[in-house]
Amino acid sequence: MQIGVEAQRAVENRRVFVVDADEVRRTALQFMLADENETHEFASFAPALEKGERWRPDLVLLGGEAAQQAALRLPDLRARWPGVRVILVRSATDPGGAGAVDPAHADDTLGPALELASVRRTVDRWLGRRPAWHVPVRAT
Repeated sequence: MQIGVEAQRAVENRRVFVVDADEVRRTALQFMLADENETHEFASFAPALEKGERWRPDLVLLGGEAAQQAALRLPDLRARWPGVRVILVRSATDPGGAGAVDPAHADDTLGPALELASVRRTVDRWLGRRPAWHVPVRAT
């Protein structure tokens, strides 16, 4: 089911990897992004790195333990996948950020409240997409 998806975005081939050990958050992000992106979810880095060798991602969302290890992983990710954008996904149990990760290592952060519109807007911005035009309609 596609919810509020522009036709052009549905046929683009923009690849997003979601790496998060939390199955609920990982699945929610995959569901939010799958309509407009080729979205793959992984519980850990190893399968993501393996898949990325054949199918390089345009954007990587790191949550949970993956985000906590991001300071160590980001140089490796950027070397393997030049030009990849990285977004850290904060959790409600870690409102200050992704553990001890300096957010300067990532391009942006999401959360802890993940809403469909804000997640899509952030991902679209980092994929270089222009925001959709919205014309306000006033009832008279």
